[in-house]
Amino acid sequence: MNEQSIAILILWAVIFAYSILGSIDFGAGFWAMIYANHKSLASKIANRYLSPTWELTNTVLVFVVVAFIGFFPKAAFSLATVMFAPVTLILVLVAIRSTFMVFAYSLPRYEKILRVISGITGLLIPALLITVLPVTEGGYVDFSGETEKLLYSKLVSSPAVYFYMLFGLTSELFLSSLFLADFSREQGSEETYRVYRMSAILLGPATLLTAIIALVATDIEASWFLNNLVKQIPFFAISLIFFIVGYTSLWWNNRIHNSLGWPRIAVLAVIAQYAFASYGYGAAHLPYLVYPKVIVDTSFTTKETFYALLILYAVGIAILLPGFIFFWNLFLKDRTFIKGK
Repeated sequence: MNEQSIAILILWAVIFAYSILGSIDFGAGFWAMIYANHKSLASKIANRYLSPTWELTNTVLVFVVVAFIGFFPKAAFSLATVMFAPVTLILVLVAIRSTFMVFAYSLPRYEKILRVISGITGLLIPALLITVLPVTEGGYVDFSGETEKLLYSKLVSSPAVYFYMLFGLTSELFLSSLFLADFSREQGSEETYRVYRMSAILLGPATLLTAIIALVATDIEASWFLNNLVKQIPFFAISLIFFIVGYTSLWWNNRIHNSLGWPRIAVLAVIAQYAFASYGYGAAHLPYLVYPKVIVDTSFTTKETFYALLILYAVGIAILLPGFIFFWNLFLKDRTFIKGK
């Protein structure tokens, strides 16, 4: 495996990690807002998850940015130039959300405002983030001048972009509802578990349907990408199998809790589903980072920089991984914390 392949694999791994953590994080904010006045503990449990974990999500985002800029500086410059306005808006929304997260937990009177801000940004940020995908597939960037320009009129009028956004939102809410269902059971609230289980049951087919529609509605300029996707059918077939396992596990008889559903299996299976699907998508996208001018080989950094970044990544992960494991055991697995004792 050459240096470019290792770099693209690392980039895919950190993007995938952020997409999963971000989906759960932003989705939890939305559910906390939706279920604010619900008789169950759905909103309280969502907020309890958000309280310690939103900082972790932002930490992984830093890994994504560092990997992209460090390994593929030319591609990062091109994409940053093209997506300047959307990325700026995303950063503003992230800053607003983070600010309210900090102050709302210190000042209880801002709790209601936090729910609204967290819920709205929980929809807007993922919807804006996923627009990067159709843009990189071609047809939305003008390469004729000295600098690349995003064709905003075409972007906002393209049905494919909105289907991608809809897919991003359904995926976010589906994955977060599954996780919160499992989280609710960890807390011992079967009533809340049933609330999130029903949300996941409704959103599962919607996620699969919007994914298919988004690909079918892809603009003609991205026909090269659709042709490459056909070659990755085995990965998508495995992904579909994991989806079926995860979705049907919500109906499996659970004698331990005397109710239907194994949410832990559902969460793990759906994460595996997204792993295989995203890998197939990424493989079909190569060698282009932004079609048709920005490719992996010409955007890659120097070998010296690559190995230096590789060492830094290894050291950083070695330092942070024990902390992440401790964090997980303390805030998400320890039942005394979950039950607020």
